Amino acid sequence: MNKQHSHYLWTRLRVIKPGYFFALTIISGVICLFALRANNEHMVRLRNAVYAADKNNTNVTATLQQLRSYVTTHMNTDLSSGNGSVYPPIQLKYTYQRALDQESQTALSANQALYTDAQTYCQQQDTVDFSGRNRVPCVEQYVETHAKLPTVPAALYEFSFISPSWSPDLAGWSLVATILWAVLFLVGLSYFYWPKRPVS
Repeated sequence: MNKQHSHYLWTRLRVIKPGYFFALTIISGVICLFALRANNEHMVRLRNAVYAADKNNTNVTATLQQLRSYVTTHMNTDLSSGNGSVYPPIQLKYTYQRALDQESQTALSANQALYTDAQTYCQQQDTVDFSGRNRVPCVEQYVETHAKLPTVPAALYEFSFISPSWSPDLAGWSLVATILWAVLFLVGLSYFYWPKRPVS
């Protein structure tokens, strides 16, 4: 690049005041902050919809899918367990309780039939004992080894969603613009206050 061309470029850059870039940096920064806040507020609304659906047993899967889709594609919506967090952010406690109740009812029905099976089994094992006194330990042991306990993994009803570091939405693009204007402000500032050199 020759001296005349560099002087021409320097002259053009000096026309654009650094204050313009600074103002654009502030404006895009404010837009970015409001967009990030809007993302978070929308996430909260979707999360509350999941909790309501969980409590009322209506469209839990659909509302959870909407929340997951939004969080994983928008900045500032993180719903993941941090280092200090003990429990996952989303817990469908009502759905879990309903599943546990249903499993308990199934286990209860199965265990009621189990005593009949135990008596039949123990009677076949000891056919000479007419009083049945010696069958009691056999029945207890049979029930203990064959009893069905309600088991519902709580992890199936707990969810964590991670938001991206950058997303192509208003928040993401305004963040890019803020960084770009800030860089141009610094470059413009350095050019604006750079001592003018005479062209030979």
